Amino acid sequence: MDRLRVIPTWRHGQERLYVCLPDGRNVAWYDREAARVNLLGDDREGEVLEALGPFLTGPVTVGPPPVPTPAELARLSLHPDDDLAPNRPGEALLVALERAPGPAHRLRPDPRRRALAAEQTTGTALDRLDGAGWHTLHSVPLPGGDRVHHLLIGPGGLFALHVLPARGQRVHVGDPLVALGRRDPRPLLRRVRVDADRASYALTAEVRPVLVLVAPAHVSVTAPPRTVRVLTDRELPDLAHLGGTLKPADVEALHAMARDRATWKRV
Repeated sequence: MDRLRVIPTWRHGQERLYVCLPDGRNVAWYDREAARVNLLGDDREGEVLEALGPFLTGPVTVGPPPVPTPAELARLSLHPDDDLAPNRPGEALLVALERAPGPAHRLRPDPRRRALAAEQTTGTALDRLDGAGWHTLHSVPLPGGDRVHHLLIGPGGLFALHVLPARGQRVHVGDPLVALGRRDPRPLLRRVRVDADRASYALTAEVRPVLVLVAPAHVSVTAPPRTVRVLTDRELPDLAHLGGTLKPADVEALHAMARDRATWKRV
């Protein structure tokens, strides 16, 4: 009997345990999140379960892989260059810094690095919502060089998040102006709304604007901004409690549409 090997891998942020023959061919895989062992053939079920024994964490369903949904088929048909799902938080800033890192020694830190750290902090928090039925796309490009820092899709709807690094600074929000520390106020909320409106047009669905303040010392809001939700990075997990807007099938369909780069070329 050929001894099977178990090889752990990560795909789109989720762990899978592949069961392989000595020559490398896959005969099954174990999806921990779905508690399912997917068999590519029914002649080795006993051997597969024996090999996976030390890794199984409870009752599992065993059977052939499920038939992909239309959303999954659309995702699988994407060319890798057109798929936005692999984008890292701050992808555009990472690429810009790789191409033009700037002087090795400068009196003031590169503001791009502060912005990158803030987007990475936000992206990490949003990626933790995956298990609750949410999907996040990072650094979604828009025509003209603009971008949506993070697009969140889940049971509570769609949200376009704009990230503002504010570590240790006081932030005053008075629609549409946002003042950071001693800097002059800027009409930032207009930009946040415009990005959400462009996303709504691209996806033909309501996308709500969110301003994320990362690590501020204090936040004061004159009055609740019109249509814009203002959150700190610590408050991002609260979004997971929103629901009742989209069904799981709608979430998957919108995610498949949003991750296609071509979707954003018409806005």
